[in-house]
Amino acid sequence: MMRTHFPNLAMLYQIISLLLEVVAGLLTSTCLLRLYMQHQRIPLSARSGNPLGRFVFALTDWLVLPLRRVLPAMGRWDTASLVGAFLIQLAQFAILWLLNGLGASLVSVVVLALFGVVRMGLSGLTGLVLVYAVLSWVQTQSYLSDVLERLVQPPLTPIRRVLPLVGGVDLSPLALLVLIQIAMIVLGSLQAMVLVATAG
Repeated sequence: MMRTHFPNLAMLYQIISLLLEVVAGLLTSTCLLRLYMQHQRIPLSARSGNPLGRFVFALTDWLVLPLRRVLPAMGRWDTASLVGAFLIQLAQFAILWLLNGLGASLVSVVVLALFGVVRMGLSGLTGLVLVYAVLSWVQTQSYLSDVLERLVQPPLTPIRRVLPLVGGVDLSPLALLVLIQIAMIVLGSLQAMVLVATAG
C-alpha cells in the first residue's frame, strides 16, 4: 500500500510546485515591471493610455500599497515593489520548504528567494526584448511599442555603441539576449556555490 502512495505524493508535489512557480513568477515579474516602469518614469495610470498599467495595478496593489506605508522610495526606485517581489519569492520557497519536511535550512530558503528575484528580473527582460524585437520587425506603431522601447533602451544603448548595424539590421537585441543567457548561467553557478556554503 505504501508504494502506491509515494508516487501519488510525488505527483502532487510536482503539481503544487508548478502552480506555485506560475503564480509566484507572474506576481514577481509584475512587481519588478512596476519597479522598472516607475524608475523609467513611464506613466501607469489609466489616463496615460498605458495598456500595461491597469494590469500591473490589478496584480500588485494588494501587496505594494501596504508596503509603501512602511517602505519609502529611494530616489526613483520603488522599494515597496522590490520588497514585494522578494516576499513573493520567499513565500514560494517557504511553502516548498514546508512541503519537503523542512529538509533544507531556513537560510537556504532566503538565498533561493534572493536569487529567484534576480532570475525573474532577467527572465522578464528577456521577454521584453523578444516582444520589442518582434514589434520592431513588423513596424507596429502603438503605445505599447513605445513603452517597450523605453524599457529596453537602457540595456540596448551601450551595446549599440559597440555593435554596428550589419547589413542595416540592428543585432543589439540578439546580443542582449545572449548576454542575459550568460548571466543566467553565471547566476545558477553562483546560487549553487552560495547554497553549498550556507549548507556547510
